[in-house]
Amino acid sequence: MDRKHFLRAAGLGWGAAWLAGCARDGTPGSAGEGGAGDLSGGREQGDAAAAPAGLQPALETIGVQLYTVRSLMADDVAATLDAVAQIGYDEVEFAGYFGHEPAVVRAWLDASGLTAPAAHFDLGAITGSALEETLEAAAVVGHRWLVVPWIPEEMRTSDGYREVADLLNTAGSIAAAAGIRVGYHNHAFEFDVLDGPADGGGGVTGYSLLLEHLDPAVADLEIDFHWSAAAGVDALDLFAQRPGRFPLCHVKDLTTDGQMADAGAGIIDWPGLFARSEEAGLVHYFVEHDQPADPLASIEASYRYLAGM
Repeated sequence: MDRKHFLRAAGLGWGAAWLAGCARDGTPGSAGEGGAGDLSGGREQGDAAAAPAGLQPALETIGVQLYTVRSLMADDVAATLDAVAQIGYDEVEFAGYFGHEPAVVRAWLDASGLTAPAAHFDLGAITGSALEETLEAAAVVGHRWLVVPWIPEEMRTSDGYREVADLLNTAGSIAAAAGIRVGYHNHAFEFDVLDGPADGGGGVTGYSLLLEHLDPAVADLEIDFHWSAAAGVDALDLFAQRPGRFPLCHVKDLTTDGQMADAGAGIIDWPGLFARSEEAGLVHYFVEHDQPADPLASIEASYRYLAGM
């Protein structure tokens, strides 16, 4: 039995209990303390433990964006990765290495049985001279996507989004030699109308500009289903308009009062979305919650829901 399967066999409560115990006794390596429309497809809001509608085929792999457990990562990366693997996750998406060298991070990943196909990097880390160092780290850790998760407010203009697309295209063209792609992760602000009505009705948004100007040969979109839903956008329409452009996604729910929730605890129709995975190009599904009250409990609840689909 390999390490990952041993961790799973130990029981779903082990990781949380172990980390909590270390935090209490202060041993080395301890984890410290650290208005949307109806998108439910007729499903009433329920809790994450409720049995979801079946999905055929089920998700082959389930990942987690480590930003969700950043308070634990800040204290003990290796123990947090072990706890994530023990819950049952197959892969992770990094949001920083917390001061550790890429080779050390890779060793911890291998020990836990996890892979890290993607990571979030600031725009500055994939432009200019910084890109070479980022690509070297990505090659060591095993990333196949470098995803920009955010842009500053001053770039949220028509010209700014075109500049972002140009920077991503340039980085993607260079990264392609290493077998690595770039991507962009949305929040809600990208769907704000920037200019007057465009041809065919509606208005120009930052997201429409990214879809128009990002080169599909080297750049992808990581769709965050919570934030797109919070902006009133139907992700299925995006899939139909731009099939194959969304190989990565963030899985977090939206409640009727607009709050973020664990997968299955809100109104988003996950079976309906994932049934269109092939059209979207979806391959990697990363659970996330920006401000969970209990990070491990949050990712365990989402895992239980998704694993039961």
